[in-house]
Formats: sequence, C-alpha cells, structure tokens
Amino acid sequence: MSPQSGVRTTARGDWRAARKLLPYLWQYRWRIAIGLVLLVAARAANITVPLVLKEIIDAMDAGETVKILVLPLAFLLAYGLLRFGSVLFNELRDMIFVRASVDIIHRIAMEVFVHLHRLSLGFHLNRKTGGLSRDVERGTTAIGFFLRIMVLNIVPVVLEIAAVLGILWYQFDILFALVTVAVIVVYAVFTYLVTRWRTRFRVEMNTAESSANTRSIDSLLNYETVKVFGNEMLERERYRDAMDDWARANMKSYYSLSLLNTGQGFIIAAGMTVLMVMAASGVVAGRQTLGDFAMINAFLIQLYIPLSFLGTLYRELNHSLIDMEKMFDLLDESPEVMESPGARPLALTRGEVRFEGVSFRYQDNRPVLEDISFGIPGGTMLAVVGPSGSGKSTLARLLLRFYDPDSGRVTIDGQDVRELTLDSLRAVMGVVPQDTVLFNDTIGYNIGYGRHGASAGEIREAAGVAQIDAFIEQHSQGYDILVGERGLKLSGGEKQRVAIARTALKGARILIFDEATSSLDSRSEKAIQKALDRVAENCTTLVIAHRLSTVTHADHIIVLDRGRIVERGTHGSLVGSGGLYAQMWQLQQETQQYLESHEDQDGTGVGNPLSDEEGVGV
Repeated sequence: MSPQSGVRTTARGDWRAARKLLPYLWQYRWRIAIGLVLLVAARAANITVPLVLKEIIDAMDAGETVKILVLPLAFLLAYGLLRFGSVLFNELRDMIFVRASVDIIHRIAMEVFVHLHRLSLGFHLNRKTGGLSRDVERGTTAIGFFLRIMVLNIVPVVLEIAAVLGILWYQFDILFALVTVAVIVVYAVFTYLVTRWRTRFRVEMNTAESSANTRSIDSLLNYETVKVFGNEMLERERYRDAMDDWARANMKSYYSLSLLNTGQGFIIAAGMTVLMVMAASGVVAGRQTLGDFAMINAFLIQLYIPLSFLGTLYRELNHSLIDMEKMFDLLDESPEVMESPGARPLALTRGEVRFEGVSFRYQDNRPVLEDISFGIPGGTMLAVVGPSGSGKSTLARLLLRFYDPDSGRVTIDGQDVRELTLDSLRAVMGVVPQDTVLFNDTIGYNIGYGRHGASAGEIREAAGVAQIDAFIEQHSQGYDILVGERGLKLSGGEKQRVAIARTALKGARILIFDEATSSLDSRSEKAIQKALDRVAENCTTLVIAHRLSTVTHADHIIVLDRGRIVERGTHGSLVGSGGLYAQMWQLQQETQQYLESHEDQDGTGVGNPLSDEEGVGV
C-alpha cells in the first residue's frame, strides 16, 4: 500500500482522531485537572465583573452620599481585582497546561518518526517524501492547536455561556435567556452547516499543497537530471500546475470564509439588537435599572465576542481533526515484515547462508524468484550474475529481511531469518549498494555511521581500508568535509569508498555487495575492487554483479535468468560450459577491448565523468 492510499480524505473532521489523544492526555490528568480548576476560577472572575459593574452604576445613580463615597469605591476595587484575577488565572492555567501540550506533541512526533522507520521497504518505495513530510508537519501542528482550543478556548466559552444564561434567567426574565439561546442555536447551526460545506476546500488545498511540495522536493533532489536534460521549463510547469490547484482551492476557502464570517456577524448583531431593545424597554418601564441595562450589555459583549471567535475555532478545530487524521493514519500503517512474537537473537557461528526453495513475487502477477536454492559456506564468497531484472537484488532484500519469501526459507547457520529479531539479524550484515546515498553531513559522520560511537582513530582506520583516507587528508577540512544532499558533492568512486569504509567500520560477518562497482569506469573499478576484497576477508560474502570481471575470483557463481538458477560453478567451469555465463563473458570482453582501444587512441577515458579521481570539488 502506498503511503497516500491508506490516508482518508474526508470533507469533515473525524473525532476518532481526537479519541486517539486520550491515552496521551491521561498521563497528564493531574496537571490538566489543575488547569481546569484555574480555568473555572478565571471564568468565574470574568462573569462576576458585569455584576459588580451593575452595583457601581446603581450606587452612583441612587445619589446617596454614603453609597457614593463607600460602595462605588469598594465595588471599583473589586472590579479591578476581578479583572486582574481573570488575567492571572488564565496565565496560570496556560503555564500549567503548556507542559502537557508540548510533551504530547513531542511524544507523538517521536512515535511517528520511529514508526516510519519501522515500516517495510515497500511502503518507502511508494512514498512521496514531500507530501509525507507535510502530512506529518501539519499533523503535529494540528495536535497542539487542537489541545489549545479545546482546553483553553472552547471549554471556557461553553462554561461562560452556561453561567450567563443562568444569570439572565435568575436576574431578569426567562425570555432573555430564551432569546440568547435561540441566537446561539442559530449561530451554531449556521456555522456547522457552512463549515461542513466549505471544509472540502481545505481538503483540496491540503492535497494540492502536499502535491506541490512533493514535486518541488523531487525536482530539487534530481537537480542534475533536470539540468542535463534542460527541463527547467518542464519542472516549472509541473510545479505551477500543482500551485495553480492549491491557489484555486485556497481562493474557494477564502471566499467561503468571508461568507461564513458575514453570516455569523449578522446573526450576532441581530441577537444583540433584540436583547438591548428588551433591556431598554425594561428600564423605561421601571422593571430594570440603568445598572441592569449596563450589566446586560456587558454580558452580551462578553458572551458574543468569544462566541464569534468560537466559530473560527470550530473551523480550525475541524481542520485540525483532518490534519491529525492523516498523521494518525500513518501510525495505522502496518509493516509488511514484523518480528514473530517469539523472535530470538541470531546465534552466529560459521556464518553460513542458505536459500532453500525460495519463491517470491512483488505483485501477484509478477514472479521474481522461483524455487531458488543455494548455500554460501561461512567465510566464502558467492557471486550472483545474470541479465537485468533476473531477481539478483531481490536476494539481498530477502537476506536482509526487507521482504519475506512467499515460499521456502532463508537461513543463517540453520536459523530461519523470520524467527530472528531484526536488530540481531541486521547487526551482522554489511551492505555496499550500487547507489550509495549519504547523509547531508560530514564525510567523517557518514563513515562513523557504520558504528555509532566509533573513535576518530577507528574512523581513520576504516577510511584507510577503503583507500579514501588520502583524499580526505589532502583536503583542508579533513573529515569535516560536507558531502551535500545525498552525497552529491562526491564523485561516484568517492561515495562508493565511503560506503565501503562504513561497512568496514561496522565489522560485519556477512557482507552484501550489490553491484557495488557497476557505475564506475574500469580504472576506478579496479581500485574499489581491491578495497572490497580487503573488507571481505574471512567474511561470508554475497556479491551481486553485472560486470563479470569483478567476480572471477569468487568461490562459487550462480547464474540467474527470469528468476531461476540456470547455471552454477566457478568462473573457469562456467566459461568452458558455453552457456549463458560464457555468452555474457564473451560480450563483456569484446566491449572492454573496444573501450580500451579507444582510450589508447585518444588518450581519454570514456567511463564515468565523476570518476574516483574527478570529484566535483567538495
């Protein structure tokens, strides 16, 4: 399943995403409980302010000397303290709650990061890195926003609405409370319906934004390819198409938001007008005082301003649910390869590797390997050769247990790899791939990645084994050379040597060389081959090769064709048999002779322009 196929795209936020936060919130229940107490105290102080204001106005309106001198001063002091108390309790609440919010975001972000590394190779081969990173970024941001608006905004407003309705009913008439409830209901229904309608534009906008981000990152990662083919205009058009989709969805979202804000404003204005007319009529009729009129006005302002903001919060809450849902869907992705419940650590002795009747297919209608059986005795080298697409690299993926075979089994010292812990299995393996991808860090960091915590001396020793130490030490920055994104500042040969160095530093007992020299010219290939041979001494080694000249010294060679083993033997016996291996050997020898003759004629190499001696200048 692709990373995007498992993510639902809905027009309405799903509260199941919010329920997934409950276990995290429960860990901070006492902190949240204290925050809620402070929240209630802040709301109580805020609601009491209009009541005090009423007493101040009524006392001043009465005109009595004692009340003018004493009561207003006392109420004014109480008014100021309540105002300050509301702010103080709110700030204390935020201080208590922010720790829980930050910790929850931190924990969930770490869980997503770890889970993405736990997912199988198939997921990552299908992922769109730019869109995936935006989904995770929006998801973690949405969690923080959701927690803030639920605990710090929506809950306080709901409490305040309930308290104000009770006061209006008690102090005046039930009609005031009923009108206020009617306005709130109309406002809520209007907000819900319009928000539900317009949220589709948010979904479209997020999808378009993820697509644009994916295209921009993919284009930048393939910068050299874009330049070589002169396709800057094509990349600009592809990115512009994605941004056009985002712009259209964004404008629809903005226009529908204006419609929503206008409708909300009209409902609130109409409700306040009706209630103020009722209050003014009561004053004229003598049923209420000027203080009552001022109190009602203060309550309505105090109520409708946050209610107006509550509409915005509801919209953003819905958006947060959508963004959270996408991220939590990533956590719901199950790895294709998982440790068995009783998995045990690998007990390595001889390091013997065996494939026993292994068949495998990536898709139901595409068999890759069929009934493959062979063994690699401990400390020996076996080479696998064959035409492109014959299933050679799949053998390495099965041995590393990136995939499990459909039938048969892969064993190390008689232990089925499916019954072993993944950490112990991969701890004994070292891989030098065809396409070495490096971290955007120093060359020393990339070599040291082979064994975390290795000393500077051990890193230098590994560089010496890979014969890259001279290149590093002649550079002014030494092991602090920055290799660039994916190692693009290094040549092909230099990247290969870094891969060999970190594999040598790991000290693995089982090695996999997956066409490790196929992209190099003949001169670089010979130098890299010497380094590989040094690393492979006394190790069990699986060599996957296209160039047969790199496997002539292997202890045993098998030839794959269309997922089946068609030949076995040593280099000499296979050449003499006149089969597929002999044909491939003859063709490659003729090609090599042709290249060498042209090198002699013009004195130039025809190999990889980024050869081992021609780095792009880090």
